[in-house]
Amino acid sequence: MARSTMTVAEMIGLFLDPDAPVQVNTFDGSHFGSDDAPLHLEIKNSRAMYYIAENPNDLGLARAYLQGDLDSPELLPGNPYEVFKRLVALKDHIHSPNKLDLAKVTAAIFSHGVHVPEPPAIEGPSLAKRLAEGIRPHTRKGDAATVSYHYDQSNDFYRLFLGPSMTYTCAVFESPDDSLEDAQWHKLNMVLDKMNLKEGDRLLDVGCGWGSMEIAAAKRGIHVIGVTLAEEQVEWAQDWIKKEGLEDLAEVRLMDYRDVPEFDFDGICSIGMMEHVGYKQYPAYFKEMMDKLRPGGILLNHQITRTNSHDGKRAGGFIDRYIFPDGELASPAEIELAIQDTGFEVITQENLRQNYALTLQHWTENLQEHWDQARPMVGEPKARLWGLYMAGARLNFELNNIQVHQFQCIKPDPETGTDTYPLRPWWNR
Repeated sequence: MARSTMTVAEMIGLFLDPDAPVQVNTFDGSHFGSDDAPLHLEIKNSRAMYYIAENPNDLGLARAYLQGDLDSPELLPGNPYEVFKRLVALKDHIHSPNKLDLAKVTAAIFSHGVHVPEPPAIEGPSLAKRLAEGIRPHTRKGDAATVSYHYDQSNDFYRLFLGPSMTYTCAVFESPDDSLEDAQWHKLNMVLDKMNLKEGDRLLDVGCGWGSMEIAAAKRGIHVIGVTLAEEQVEWAQDWIKKEGLEDLAEVRLMDYRDVPEFDFDGICSIGMMEHVGYKQYPAYFKEMMDKLRPGGILLNHQITRTNSHDGKRAGGFIDRYIFPDGELASPAEIELAIQDTGFEVITQENLRQNYALTLQHWTENLQEHWDQARPMVGEPKARLWGLYMAGARLNFELNNIQVHQFQCIKPDPETGTDTYPLRPWWNR
């Protein structure tokens, strides 16, 4: 078969207007767009084309970027946020080619041979492969595998961008000028305040991460048990608790929340864990929380949400393979319905979307600042991955494509009726 004479730039021209604000320089020597475009992309080899042809979506583009096949001189190390913003500006210049043009592009690519390049070594297995290995979504085995995949990385690597608080969830800023550390400790204390906990009370922290909530709670004299499925988090948290001398108040276990034998907690918090639970498991999850709380106890549920109930629950290919396997998001309305149907009374629902965008800004800037340490620590593809994920998440929060909500829920007390919490909000927002 004769090879196609169509250049890569000509292929791009079938999808983008001639005046699109981008210049693309390609490995075959062809160019699309003008030199003074605000965005410059480089397609460095044919592997990028095969990745994109096989998966013409976020997965194909991510594979090419992680391997270094797709790049840009405007990219900041570990922080591709500005490039993402400029890519979003291209949406008004994209047009759908007709079937004949699509056939031409396909023929042009595959005239050089049918290749299916190996994905990057850091890519996780597809859902089909996970199922073939007996790892079913949102089962105990499945949850343990997927949580370990994301969180059992280098603790020192996470600390480069999370900072000393080691808190991998949305901070709460009183002002955009607040430091990340101040905003994270403010969030932790706000959560404790919302649960109306006092010295001597008992707290269960579901999905406790590296133990920052355990430290914050124990310093208030609250007895706290944290559970996580990530071994490296347990090791870090236990060491932190010991260094602070809080062993008599705080404990972190490698344990599924369903296996916690204690009950009658005064408060339960779940901060950034529900993304792993699965939408169909919400009723069982909230029933578990209900059973573990005392009457009048408060659940504080904090999770990333969809902006509406019409979008699908599952994440795209990139997030599923690289970040949160089997991760699912629901709308705040769907979550609140599940909470209320379990029997909880919802006191407040708070959207912290803008706070998560600010949090991610700090994380990506931290990664950028520590890039020379991060790259040899985990390898360039994985360091690129975290910058890609966090910058993309920041932009999606800014554009209101996703949100993050806190639900403050009380377990009704059949003996005292509604007189179980103050008439007006009692916490520092």
